[in-house]
Amino acid sequence: MHYHYRVEDVVTLKKGHPCGENRWKILRTGADIKLQCLGCDRQIWLTRMEFDKRIRKILNDDGKWVSIVHFRREEEEDV
Repeated sequence: MHYHYRVEDVVTLKKGHPCGENRWKILRTGADIKLQCLGCDRQIWLTRMEFDKRIRKILNDDGKWVSIVHFRREEEEDV
């Protein structure tokens, strides 16, 4: 199953960043995902496969953290 991530989405990963923060903002999507740490502004690149393995939660439009297992975008529900 492929999830549709958007630029500006905020996510958490399996392990936190060494700076102590575990929130990341998506800067670019595609075959690779570019993330920015919201603690120290460091930017990293992950392959889509590696990102899909590491992601845990996503901040939905209501401001609530949702487990990626239960997350669905409205445009996905029609498929």
